[in-house]
Amino acid sequence: MATDSFELLAPVWTHLTEIVPERAEGIYIYDSDGTRYADFTSGIGVTNTGHCHPRVVEAVKRQAETMLHGQVNIVVPRSTLELAAALNDITPPSINRFFFSNSGAEAIEGAVKLAKHATGRQNVIVFQGSFHGRTAQTMAMTTAKTVYRVGYQPLPGGVVTAPFPYHYYMRMSEDEAVDYCLREFDTLLKSVTAPDETAAVVIEPVLGEGGYVPAPDRFIRELKARCEQHGILFIADEVQSGFGRTGKMFAYQHAGIVPDIIVMAKGLGSGLPISAIAASEVLMSKWRTGTHGGTYGGNGFAAAAAVATVQVMRDENLADNARVMGDRLLRGLRDIQQRCPVIGDVRGRGLMVATEFTSNGEPDADIAKATLSACIDRKLLLLTCGTFGNVIRWIPPLIVNEAQIDEALATFEDALSSVAH
Repeated sequence: MATDSFELLAPVWTHLTEIVPERAEGIYIYDSDGTRYADFTSGIGVTNTGHCHPRVVEAVKRQAETMLHGQVNIVVPRSTLELAAALNDITPPSINRFFFSNSGAEAIEGAVKLAKHATGRQNVIVFQGSFHGRTAQTMAMTTAKTVYRVGYQPLPGGVVTAPFPYHYYMRMSEDEAVDYCLREFDTLLKSVTAPDETAAVVIEPVLGEGGYVPAPDRFIRELKARCEQHGILFIADEVQSGFGRTGKMFAYQHAGIVPDIIVMAKGLGSGLPISAIAASEVLMSKWRTGTHGGTYGGNGFAAAAAVATVQVMRDENLADNARVMGDRLLRGLRDIQQRCPVIGDVRGRGLMVATEFTSNGEPDADIAKATLSACIDRKLLLLTCGTFGNVIRWIPPLIVNEAQIDEALATFEDALSSVAH
């Protein structure tokens, strides 16, 4: 049976490449010819510990020899309990109850259901440029691109969109954008969804598909204060920004706040599908037993990988490495920006970094796409994002070192020079 029969795959998938990997290790993927690719996508922010980290692989092997599946409503796998304890150690003291699912979208939808039960309210507020998933509920909450929801309407109601302080696109200073967006948020509570019908605010501390735009700390703090004032739950969507990606274990920590609910996925399992909803005992006790669940959520196999992932993250100080290597990457990209003005903005936190391409002040998706293709030709894997498709995002594994960052920067500049005239 051919392993590269792409025609057998549903065409709804897009494909960055047609590489069929033979193996992967660290930051690298190898094809059948032994060609090595530097993977600065991390499987879209998943392999934070690197491909096939030995400790994660060993944990998976041990679990596979013991039990592949034990449904959590029937038996509770030991590794599932260990994962709850591991997450309890890295979340704030008030966050002490955990629910496990398979994907980020599942966890976001579960978090919204929890918020509605806990508050008795119906509506949720999301932000322009958001991506929360592809289920019906999470499509209704996603505003990054029309392609994520086109043709699927009508979608669930009760979702209200507020502006996100994307100051580069808004052509404002950061403080001006924050002030504007807070005013608009206050207006929404007067004009569209009253506080007593608003269950939650759901926000990515760093926009993902919307362009890798960090939310300013002041915006997060003042938004959280408004939520507390009105009894609205603050849900941090850490699906892509969590587990060391931004230089802290979770991105909300930069602002010094504590969310009511934290949603985790991607980097939690180092490649195995697992997600988590984290909240306080008080909130979780208001979630009516039996009203949410799933066959595979909390399965011991994925949980074993997640426990090892958390241990590796802490033992190897990967969040600190993300901060240091992220600073190096940002400096290098800003240096390239001085020579290549088609890069309109360089931004990010830790190893969640964006280069945004603009020409004559307008988004330039063509140069982003051409540069991406040239990088792939040079064996550097990157991804685009952003509403206009004009942002290249940098998300290498958090084990990346200085030499690998520098090599990627040199490759990127060479690729950009080959297409930018």
